Amino acid sequence: MGRRTGRGKPPTVELAIASVGIRILVVDDHEPWRSLVVSELVKDPECEIVGQVADGLEAVDAAARLTPDLILLDIGLPSINGTEVARRVLATVSGVRILFLSAHKEADIVKAALAAGGHGYVLKSQAGDDLLAAIEMIMQGRTFVSSRLATESRSTTSASRAKL
Repeated sequence: MGRRTGRGKPPTVELAIASVGIRILVVDDHEPWRSLVVSELVKDPECEIVGQVADGLEAVDAAARLTPDLILLDIGLPSINGTEVARRVLATVSGVRILFLSAHKEADIVKAALAAGGHGYVLKSQAGDDLLAAIEMIMQGRTFVSSRLATESRSTTSASRAKL
């Protein structure tokens, strides 16, 4: 039977979900980076790596076969880019969340990634600080954008307003 907590109360839904874990597909064409991300995520008992791929079309196929809860997705991939992967996966895989993990920090690329259905965007340079927090927020149904991108966005917006 299920483990009980407290005074005979059944575990909460949050505890039940946490015990199952987050099924993650990691998509990046740079193998050393992908391995580093995976080696960090497997330290977290809530993270289960269900697959790793290096190509955009492979990512679409893997997402359909593995039905992950979360895809960590780079922008620059062989065959098709990450934003196109996101569009295709979200059209075919129910309930999956997408977190872009990329070196690209240009505002138009970040906006395109989020417009393609991404639930968050983490800069690779900020992954050590942001990745686990981003995963947690996204799995709670919230959006996450790396703090450096958010700061740059506010600075750019303020500068644009000042010119007006």
